[in-house]
Amino acid sequence: MVKTLKPETIAAQAGGAVDEATGALVPPIHTATTYIRDPDNQYRRGFAYSRPDNPVTRQAEDVLCRLEAGSACLMSGSGMAGATTAFLALEQSAHVVAPKVMYWALKKWLAEDAPALGIRATFVDTTNLDAIAAAVRPGETRLVWIETPANPTWDIADIRGAARIAHAAGAMLAVDSTIATPVLTQPLQLGADVVMHSATKYLNGHSDVIGGALVFARRDAYFERAARMRSMLGAVLGPFEASLLIRGMRTLHLRVRHQSATALTLAQHFASNPRILGVLYPGLDADKGYQTAVGQMTGGFGGMLSIRIRAGEEAAVRTAANVKLWKRATSLGGVESLIEHRASVEGPGTLCPPDLLRLSAGLEDAGDLIDDLEQALGSNG
Repeated sequence: MVKTLKPETIAAQAGGAVDEATGALVPPIHTATTYIRDPDNQYRRGFAYSRPDNPVTRQAEDVLCRLEAGSACLMSGSGMAGATTAFLALEQSAHVVAPKVMYWALKKWLAEDAPALGIRATFVDTTNLDAIAAAVRPGETRLVWIETPANPTWDIADIRGAARIAHAAGAMLAVDSTIATPVLTQPLQLGADVVMHSATKYLNGHSDVIGGALVFARRDAYFERAARMRSMLGAVLGPFEASLLIRGMRTLHLRVRHQSATALTLAQHFASNPRILGVLYPGLDADKGYQTAVGQMTGGFGGMLSIRIRAGEEAAVRTAANVKLWKRATSLGGVESLIEHRASVEGPGTLCPPDLLRLSAGLEDAGDLIDDLEQALGSNG
C-alpha cells in the first residue's frame, strides 16, 4: 500500500518530481515553444506546443491539484484570466449568482463586460444562504460563485450550504479561495465543483509572479471547455512564472500559518483601540462569520484583516500615509506587510466603507507591525 503523503510534504518537495536527465531537485525551465513529432506524426511525449501547456506549468498544476485534492488543474497568466475562463466555459447563455462583496475587478467584469458575452449575473449577499436560494434559477443558473473570506471585508460564506443550493438547482459551485489557500480550506472536499486562486497572492507569496489557477473536482465536459478556452485565448502561465510559483508553494504552509497567526494577533490587539471603529477578521469570536469559519477553516483564519478608522476617510488615508514599516501597495499575500485605503482603489460604485484600511500581514515580527500602525494612528491626534 502506498502511503498518502501529507500536503506539507507534497508542497515542500514540489510533488516529488526529480529531473530525469540530470537528477536536479529543482525542475528546469523549459522555454521551448514547440516540440518534435514522432516519425508517425504523433506526440507520444505529451507536448506539442507551449500555448496550451508547458512541462514546468504542468508540474505547478500537479502540485496545486494535489494540495486541493482535485482531479485537474489549469494554471493561467493571472487570477483574472483564471476567473473569467471559469465563466466563459459555461454553456451559453448563462445565468450566474455572485457576491455583492467580492474582488472588485471581477465584479466589474461580470457587471459590465460579461452580459455582452451571454453571461448575466445576479449579485447577492452570499453569506446568507436564503439569499442564494432566492437568486438561483433552476435549469437556468449555471454557476454559483462565492468568495470566502471575501475581499475586503473578509465575510465568510458557507461552502457546504452553497453547494447544496447550487446542486439542487442544477448549477455548479465555484469558490474563490485565494485568501484561505488550500492550507486553511479545501472547498472541493466541502462540495464545490471548482476552486479559483489568484496565484499572484499566497501561492507564490513573494510579490514577483502574476498567475492564476482553476482546480476542478472532475475531468468532465466543463473542464474540457475550460481547457480549450484557456488554450484558444492564450491564457496559459509561462514557464518562468511557473518555476517561481513552484518555488513559492514549497513554503506555502509555513507562510500562511505564520501570516494567519500574525493577523489574529493584530486583530485582537486593535479590537480595543479607541481610534478604531471596528476590526474585520473572521478569527475574532465576535465576527459574524466566526462560527462558519470554524466549521470550514483549519489551522487559522487567513492573513488578511481590515480596520475601520473612527475619525473617518481622511483619517484613514492619513494613517496609511504615515506608516513606516507597512508598505502602501495594492495586492496581498506576500512576505512584506501591505496597507491600502481600498475604497480609493475601487473608485466609484465601491461598497467598501471609506474609513476602511485593508491590511495584508506579512512575515515581519507582529510587535513591530503593531508599533508602526499605532504610531500612524497617533498621527490623527
